[in-house]
Amino acid sequence: MLKSRLVMAPMTRMFSPDGVPGEDVAQYYRNRAENGIGLIITEGTAINHPAAVASENIPHFYGEDALNGWANVVKEVHEAGGKIIPQLWHVGAARKAGSVPNIDAPPVSPSGFTLRGKRNEKIHALTENEVTEMIDTYAEAAANAKGIGFDGIELHGAHGYLIDQFLWELTNKRKDVYGGDIGERAKFAAEIVRACRKQVGPEFPIVFRYSQWKGTDYKAKLAQNSNELEQLLTPLVEAGVDIFHCSTRRIWEPEFIDEDKSLNLAGWTKRITNKPVISVGSVGINRAYLSNQDNHHVSIEENLQIVDEKIKAGEFDYVAVGRAVLADPEWAVKLRNGKLNQVIHYTKESEKHLI
Repeated sequence: MLKSRLVMAPMTRMFSPDGVPGEDVAQYYRNRAENGIGLIITEGTAINHPAAVASENIPHFYGEDALNGWANVVKEVHEAGGKIIPQLWHVGAARKAGSVPNIDAPPVSPSGFTLRGKRNEKIHALTENEVTEMIDTYAEAAANAKGIGFDGIELHGAHGYLIDQFLWELTNKRKDVYGGDIGERAKFAAEIVRACRKQVGPEFPIVFRYSQWKGTDYKAKLAQNSNELEQLLTPLVEAGVDIFHCSTRRIWEPEFIDEDKSLNLAGWTKRITNKPVISVGSVGINRAYLSNQDNHHVSIEENLQIVDEKIKAGEFDYVAVGRAVLADPEWAVKLRNGKLNQVIHYTKESEKHLI
């Protein structure tokens, strides 16, 4: 049972030298657990593959030192009365050739295509055997999560990273069992879920984060309508996803303008799957992710009112808050106590100094 419907969204900070989260990382998460956040989803953590990420300061989710560091994070969060799950991450073709920490490891992807749909000889297209090995690597990370006391896992299948590259028609041109129509392109993700489930058992929650938009294309769509979305999500439900984390840039925007305009991506996901869903997108801030324009037509207060109404209407179950909680560890408490006027607001310039 979570103490609130508020979820701390995963946010990459690169504060873990050599991939090892230290005491400062543990206190960073504890601060949020102490202040009303029901569930913390960690920043993206590298699975055990040489091309998983593109910084030596992104935390690993393998190796004795890194796992000991995460065990300490879990201890601190649990002592503060919170729940926490790691986000398991591989960036795929979003990584440039020659990136640290393993400069000789080529970027990998489903088909050797960039995120703009162009073939690139520096990007390695995974063989079927390598796909199987990658699935096993995710499962190993899931087992590690359960072993050190996490409360579940989240698989990062959003924003144009590796799992999403298999889901997306622009980047998945495979002719084998991992390519094809929208439902067939979900096979890689579904097999990861199934392999993780085998490692962690039936009671350990598996969250799957996905998005329509990509870091290179905010207007991208995996599914053009609710029928296609059902084809995408059904294999994931059958594989064992417990909760869907539906990433949008603006939580109040409808997903399909030619269908029910009251529903955002999370609302449609819940209607289709009947699974618990987390909705997210510019909650508590006045500017969408990577946008240069303020949301003039929707104030922070109006934004929060919309969220409250949609939760009460049963359109989604939880709401994830990112930068607002990054900027102010006490954001949830101030919201609960009607003191939003005292909130420390996020700015890009302050990000490097936030703890």
